[in-house]
Amino acid sequence: MTKRGSYIFLFSKILAFKLRLLLRLRYRIILKGTEIISADRPVLYLPNHPAMIDPVMLLSQIFRFSSAIPVISEHYYDIPLAKWYFRRMGAVRVSDLEKGSRDTGVLQSITRAVYKGLRRHTNILIYPGGQLAGQGYEKILNKKSACHIVRTMPGDVQIVGVRFTGLWGSMWSKAKTGKSPDFFLQLIKGFFYVLANLVFFVPKRTVNIEFEDITTMAKEAALLGQKPFNTFLEEFYNRHGEEPARYIKHFFYRRS
Repeated sequence: MTKRGSYIFLFSKILAFKLRLLLRLRYRIILKGTEIISADRPVLYLPNHPAMIDPVMLLSQIFRFSSAIPVISEHYYDIPLAKWYFRRMGAVRVSDLEKGSRDTGVLQSITRAVYKGLRRHTNILIYPGGQLAGQGYEKILNKKSACHIVRTMPGDVQIVGVRFTGLWGSMWSKAKTGKSPDFFLQLIKGFFYVLANLVFFVPKRTVNIEFEDITTMAKEAALLGQKPFNTFLEEFYNRHGEEPARYIKHFFYRRS
């Protein structure tokens, strides 16, 4: 690892630690299968996406045990301060994440960037669905990137499926309005709620994050084609059934 890379890694570890402390004010996070994260081989993380906060939550937890670089929508990658950090950590910038299909050239550029990271034994995080869930379960539909990557990636890569439950119904999800929330507006609201609850009395939301090694099954499904692969992922993410929306109160002094 280069000296600059070492500085970025250290900065990422410190940032992840501080994010975990902040998230702990609102969330009770339960991890399962964390022993998988310590594997001595490159890892491709494939999580579901129930809420806008889950990438922050997931990466902050991964950095407790290892590291990973995310595939990020240009909408967030191009934020001035964030762009400096994302570029130096090697994050992969992608466009049109909310579209069901991609231009072949875009798909190839994503694949090349992911392969480059995996060949360097860098862990990669990519969302197969490419957008926030619009209901209490995950839909992959006709998304192509994850299947294409899994079908043709290096053989020593471990594929880890990540299943989030507990976030559907949060202010970071589409549960209330059916639309993607504004990240910065929700961030401001979050800080206000913390202050209004005197920091230590913020009502807690329980979130489960499950890590599972799905390497063999995912590769077999990818060889069968895009539709069988996406169906396999949907079944993995939705194993516990449709998640009902849970609305947790924002102020400890209110009854509901």
